[in-house]
Amino acid sequence: MLYGFLGYLLVGIVLLGFLYIFWKVLRKVVVNSLVGLFLLFVLKYAFGIPIPINYATIAVTALFGLAGVGSLLILSLGGMLS
Repeated sequence: MLYGFLGYLLVGIVLLGFLYIFWKVLRKVVVNSLVGLFLLFVLKYAFGIPIPINYATIAVTALFGLAGVGSLLILSLGGMLS
């Protein structure tokens, strides 16, 4: 009876550890995506950089965050994004 309880306790502690790590990583990804989306709109409307706002650019920005915005900016300034 005691070994079953200790097994459940160990599995619960390991599960809480995985959830904690998952939450920390997910929070960083969400913050990076939101900052990227904000920067995309700032570049478009405040600085007038001709980056089209469509499903593809929003998907790139949401998936890759600031790196995606940087890539879109380079493509836009190079004339490869219309």
